Amino acid sequence: MANEDFLIGANDEHGVNPPTQGKRTPEMPGLNRQIYENEFNRAAKNKFIEACMRQDFSVYDVKPELQDISISQRVARINAQNLTLLVTFAYNAYGETFNNASGVETFYSPLNPKATQSRNLAENLYAELVQGTTQNGRGVKTLDVGVLSNVNCTSALIEAGFMTNLREAQLMINPLFQTEVGEEACHGVCNFLGVNYIPRNNLNNYPLLRNGDRGNFVYLLQFILNQYGYNLSVDGIFGSRTLSAVRDFQSNNSLIVDGLVGNNTWKTLLNLPPYPLLREGSRGAYVTFLQKLLESNLFPVGNIDGIFGSRTLNAVREYQESKGLTVDGLVGNNTWSALTTLD
Repeated sequence: MANEDFLIGANDEHGVNPPTQGKRTPEMPGLNRQIYENEFNRAAKNKFIEACMRQDFSVYDVKPELQDISISQRVARINAQNLTLLVTFAYNAYGETFNNASGVETFYSPLNPKATQSRNLAENLYAELVQGTTQNGRGVKTLDVGVLSNVNCTSALIEAGFMTNLREAQLMINPLFQTEVGEEACHGVCNFLGVNYIPRNNLNNYPLLRNGDRGNFVYLLQFILNQYGYNLSVDGIFGSRTLSAVRDFQSNNSLIVDGLVGNNTWKTLLNLPPYPLLREGSRGAYVTFLQKLLESNLFPVGNIDGIFGSRTLNAVREYQESKGLTVDGLVGNNTWSALTTLD
């Protein structure tokens, strides 16, 4: 089978607009707010979708909406698609206050009509998550919920951590952790299907794209651009609207505005290293990435807007001081190194 013949379902539990009641952390110190479970689930799902597109899998997003959708509705959607398999992203909790419960676990249902395959998928996901993330392993377990037991396809669920553990609550909004969970889930899917996994961080894996191109990397480009606020149809066709979005992204990130998606544009879209020197007044995708990393370290920046303003500057300085770095407000190699290390 060609990779495109596999139809991979991606599902994120709960909702964020409006937020699902009760599915949130205790109040986070420093941030003075709670983190909703779906802030992680949706982001990790999207990174999983990106990874699957890179493999040339066909992908079905079970719940593209921001709001919660009932399990029965999601099951009906899933069962209408003839999916090869389904992966659901979730986050665990224990009690209502911060405690020491921690770790990643995966689930399948013995009631699923493809229970043996579902267990195998859960085991493959778990193996990659334990190896690729910083999480302790809690094992592969059984659970009878609709997206596992009532669907007609192989199905597994990931609980990537505990939102009632302070460190793991911080990881929920860390873009590196969100990406790692999505990537390792895709890696596990590749192992389950017996296909080679194409890594994310090697720019040699990304082709030069231009107006008129078609295919899985155009799907990927459009999907990523939409995460930056562009409203593109993800159709795999590099047409005039995609060209306009690429040019706008390049302009907003101080790239050559040529409409060609080469190494520098891919690198910026993916927030890959080496990271640029950032200072007050900087703008663009890497500033957004910086702001998310600062928030995940409990240094609030106000709006995550891709603009390095006074609040981001204060957060950088406070972070540098907390890490014993030179407090200059410049985000160079040492600050990037500290921020991008997942303890």
